[in-house]
Amino acid sequence: MKWDDLRRMKFSDEEIRKIDREAVEELIEMDLRVLRESAGKTQTELAQLSKLAQSELSKIERRDDHMVSTLRRYIEGLGGRLEVSAVFGDTRITLRDV
Repeated sequence: MKWDDLRRMKFSDEEIRKIDREAVEELIEMDLRVLRESAGKTQTELAQLSKLAQSELSKIERRDDHMVSTLRRYIEGLGGRLEVSAVFGDTRITLRDV
């Protein structure tokens, strides 16, 4: 029996969509160090790109609480763009000018 057939026997279509959505979200969650490494950058390389000291990057990667401006510099140094969202139940709102 195929995996899809087993899933359909056990879960409704809505449950399968929810499980798949949660799995994708879990796969793309990562901490800053893993994000940097997956981008193929060392702390030294990112420090040059983000105009932060390498020692500061090390501290940023170990912190639990971050300033938005610091995260923005970090993400932009990796070539990305930071977005901040508020989530209310199933509703996700992207905040502008944050």
